[in-house]
Amino acid sequence: MSESDFAAMHQHMLVEIAATTIFATAQLGKAALARRVMDVMAKVPRHEFVPLELQPHAYANTPLPIGFGKTISQPFIVAAMTDLLQLAPTDKVLEIGTGAGYQAAILAELAQNVYSVEIIEELAQGARRRLARQGYTNIEVRIGDGGRGWPEHAPFDKIIVTAAPDLIPPALIYQLKAGGRMVVPAGLADDQQLMLLEKDADGRVSTRNIMAVRFSLLEDPQGR
Repeated sequence: MSESDFAAMHQHMLVEIAATTIFATAQLGKAALARRVMDVMAKVPRHEFVPLELQPHAYANTPLPIGFGKTISQPFIVAAMTDLLQLAPTDKVLEIGTGAGYQAAILAELAQNVYSVEIIEELAQGARRRLARQGYTNIEVRIGDGGRGWPEHAPFDKIIVTAAPDLIPPALIYQLKAGGRMVVPAGLADDQQLMLLEKDADGRVSTRNIMAVRFSLLEDPQGR
């Protein structure tokens, strides 16, 4: 496919995100996502983060398989979760579930540093290669148990989880800075909710359900 083909599909993806946001106004509490989020969604080439055979579908507003039973998230969900974080240019962000690296690229455009943890070695290595090709120097990818976070770089201003635990891992709550925000899908496989967790200046935590979602499960290397 030509770059002009990708550009046309990319533009259609942005229209789809905007329309889906309007339908989700009640859940999101707003009818449009932040302009800076939409600008980044317009900038990052999603087709560079999907398998070659799926590139013709890269800008469809749907999740796509990336191997190992995992997916690259629906563009609307990527945009909505990014918007909920309310990222600042000085933020240090923890991402749990690197996958193909697309969400990390979006975060890296809006924050100062992104630390991403992926449990599947092949996915982590592939994401590193893609992110390097795109020129990102403010993303570090580690292979490990996402439920444990990345203590060496904690605390984090923002945390985003792109695979669903039954319950939010306590380590991630602990590693979130006071005044920080975490966006995480949680719940049983057939009853997941996208949640916004906020920690106030005194360390008190509050959560709010945003919308029903369906994510891959957050893997536990101990099989618990």
